[in-house]
Amino acid sequence: MSGIQGQILDVTVVGCKKLKDTEWLSKQDPYVCLDYANTKYRTKTCTDGGKSPIFQEKFTFSLLEGLTEVNVVVWNSNTLSSDDLIGYGRVQLQKAISQGYDDSSWAIQTKTGRYAGEVQLILHYPNAKHQVSGGYSQPSAPPAYAPPPHQRPPYGGPPVPAPYPPPGPAGYPAPPYPGGYPQQPLYPPATYPLGPDPYGGYPPPAGAYPPPPYYPPGPYPGPYPPY
Repeated sequence: MSGIQGQILDVTVVGCKKLKDTEWLSKQDPYVCLDYANTKYRTKTCTDGGKSPIFQEKFTFSLLEGLTEVNVVVWNSNTLSSDDLIGYGRVQLQKAISQGYDDSSWAIQTKTGRYAGEVQLILHYPNAKHQVSGGYSQPSAPPAYAPPPHQRPPYGGPPVPAPYPPPGPAGYPAPPYPGGYPQQPLYPPATYPLGPDPYGGYPPPAGAYPPPPYYPPGPYPGPYPPY
C-alpha cells in the first residue's frame, strides 16, 4: 500500500456495544481514545452510556507510509478515582485504503485477554487507488459480434458447398447451382418437324394425274358421238 504518505483518513466513532461493565451500583460513563502515530483523539464522555454508548464523533488522521493500524481504547470515566480500563484493540486500515470505505465493528479485550465488547467505526479514505493511468477505469464495451468465418469441414466429412456458385470463365455462362434440376427445353417447341406430305403438295405438278379416258369409238366416225 504505497503512496499513502500524508493522505487523509477520516474516522468516525459511531458507538460501542456489549461493553464490559466496570460499575456495580450505577451505569458506567464510557469514552473512546484513538491513537495513530503521534496523533491522539478522545471522544466526549457518554454519561450513563452503560454497555452501549453512542458517540457519532469524527476525527481526521494524516497517514504515514507503512503504518496501517489505529489503536483504540475504551475507558470508564470516574469522578473521585482514576478512570477504569474497559478494553483495547487494534483497527486495521487495509480495507479502507484499498476500497475507500470500511464500516465495521472491532472487538476489544481486557488486560487478561478476555472479550470486553466492540467498537463500531466508519473509516473513509477519499484517495483510494481506483484510478488506472491517472483516471478511473471504465468497463470496456463488449466486442461487436462477428459471424464465424467459413471453415473447412473436418477430415472425412462431406465438403461444404460455397455460398454462391463460383463465376465461370469470361465469355461462358455460369454453371448451374449444384444439386439443381437440369434445365428443361421450352414448351411447346418453336417448330415441329414436317413429315411427308401424303398428297404430294399443292397444286399438283403438270402431268401428275392420268390423262382423261377416251370414249370408245361409236358407230359414227369421229372421237365423240354427234350432237
